[in-house]
Amino acid sequence: MERDAFARALAREGFNELVTVTREAGALEEHTHPFEAKALVLAGEIHIRIGNDERLYRMGEVFHLAPNVRHSERYGPEGVEYLVGRK
Repeated sequence: MERDAFARALAREGFNELVTVTREAGALEEHTHPFEAKALVLAGEIHIRIGNDERLYRMGEVFHLAPNVRHSERYGPEGVEYLVGRK
């Protein structure tokens, strides 16, 4: 999906806070967010683990996390950049 179309879709769904996140290669330990997050991967890749389930998201793919879901993140060798809407 294209960035501007994704941003418009987020606005229609009530995701009014948009942030571009850039992470270097590495990982983020298990944590939660108090907000719902829906993101479009713009570059690189991100692995998201919830419980025993880990999924890989690459450029052009969308991931969605409900509020307060415990998860960990791992970023590919080139890191990751994604546009995320929060609500």
